[in-house]
Amino acid sequence: MIGYVDTGKDFLGCISYDLEDKLELTEEQKEQLSLQDGLQHKNRAEVLAYHKCFGDKYELAEQFREVARLSKRVEKPVFHFAIRLAPGDSCTPDLMIEIGEACVKEFEVENNQYLIILHKDTNEQHIHIVANRVGYDGIAASDSNSYRRMAALCRRLEKQYKLKEVLSPRAFLPKEQRLIPRQDKRKEKLKNDIRRTLEQVTWYQDFEELMRKLGYTVIKGRGIAFVDDKKVRIKGSEVGFSLSRIEQILHLKQELSVKQAKREVFETAIRQQTTKYRAYTPAQKLRLQTWQKAQEEKSPAFQLQQEINFITQQLNHLLYDLMKPEYTGESINPELLKEAKRKKKYKRPKW
Repeated sequence: MIGYVDTGKDFLGCISYDLEDKLELTEEQKEQLSLQDGLQHKNRAEVLAYHKCFGDKYELAEQFREVARLSKRVEKPVFHFAIRLAPGDSCTPDLMIEIGEACVKEFEVENNQYLIILHKDTNEQHIHIVANRVGYDGIAASDSNSYRRMAALCRRLEKQYKLKEVLSPRAFLPKEQRLIPRQDKRKEKLKNDIRRTLEQVTWYQDFEELMRKLGYTVIKGRGIAFVDDKKVRIKGSEVGFSLSRIEQILHLKQELSVKQAKREVFETAIRQQTTKYRAYTPAQKLRLQTWQKAQEEKSPAFQLQQEINFITQQLNHLLYDLMKPEYTGESINPELLKEAKRKKKYKRPKW
């Protein structure tokens, strides 16, 4: 079970997203996707529970806003939760309601307005909960330590309902559990997609275009981030492909392309020169081959080949070393290195 929690200002926007189908899909696309994967892309949302609210999205949003006005101090009165079951797990609608009620209770908004909504367009069952942080008494629920509380809630619910146990984010795990190997399929897919795209392109514009065709929105600023078709945003640095690394790879590929073109020119010239001479005896042929090898080692083409080999090694390092396991027992665990640095005391230099 994986939990998500966020706060916001816009009740209508949040409720609209949870109650409506994906806006980027046409009716025909919804039907085609439903036939392909057997999921419900049309009318994907089902409201499992209303609590102290009713109506369509506009009526719901206005009711939430009216209560939120009771507190003038809260800038972000929207609580938005999402809870997704692990692959293979399944629950009845009644059980999903119980999970939603446990969530609002954990965040102390069980007496406030909230909606529990089931989405049917993914293989893994998941619910969304829109709750008002402000209660009828004008007091707002705390949003501190939200991710830690959500992770703890998921672990408790997994045990309570005998669901598959999922590791919490590393920051919320005991030290001994932080070393357990993990695999984030979403990040692994993004990493592979970036690597394969970089293998095919030389210029940044082409890189962005191919990533968009794969279904990603590319956000470039001081760094780079990618938003997938599920609206999940992942920084490039989180998967080992920061903006500086991507630019370095593309720069090396451009340099490699230029040097390969120059080498071909030199090699063509050498071939044209050597075709003028013919060796009629084995001894003459051997002397000619020895002379050619000596000339090649002195030629610009040979020098270029050495540079091409060096650039290729750099590219292989930047593209493929990232695909190695994060930690193996044969190397020093980076978590232990960080801990050692924290514990290391400053020693005054001797003069």
